[in-house]
Amino acid sequence: MLAVIRKPPREEAALPHAADDCWGDLMAAAQRGNGGAYTRLLTEVDGWLRRYYARRLPPSMVEDAAQDTLLTLHVRRHTYEPGRPFKAWVAGIARYKWIDRLRALERDPAAPSSEAMSEDIAIDDHGPAIICALLLRELLSQLKPSESEAIRLVKLEGLSIQEASKRTGQSTSLVKVNIHRGLSRLSEIAAAEVI
Repeated sequence: MLAVIRKPPREEAALPHAADDCWGDLMAAAQRGNGGAYTRLLTEVDGWLRRYYARRLPPSMVEDAAQDTLLTLHVRRHTYEPGRPFKAWVAGIARYKWIDRLRALERDPAAPSSEAMSEDIAIDDHGPAIICALLLRELLSQLKPSESEAIRLVKLEGLSIQEASKRTGQSTSLVKVNIHRGLSRLSEIAAAEVI
């Protein structure tokens, strides 16, 4: 009888072998409130993510992809089940974020490749800020107009609840409710993107 040997997916194989249990243990400790374990975990995962995306994305997108993945890991940290393979969990998140970046590149085929632009030109890279602004606008468009407006005024423009109430004609309690409902809906949308 022949034994079948299966190679792990490339994402998992690229992770340090010892990191599997170590990272899972660190996440479990972080879920119990150990801030030091959480800091160590994020630092180690950040290094792995940068290497992961450096092999798959243009250099200008690597840092943003890594930060986006770390943010998703932070938001979804409560969904990790201690005892389950951590590296498979984080590799899945990284893969979905990589696919999101590829889709963004596909939507904007005019974006310069790393070979087309000289590294000698000293200019600020505003691409990530523009992409974030477009994604934010797209996310807010999925909310009810009253929720979107309340979030934009209070959370993005920095108005007080009272100022937003005057500007929108909503009561202060309704502004608070719209912000709460809108942010809850945005969390649901973000969670659906990860899964």
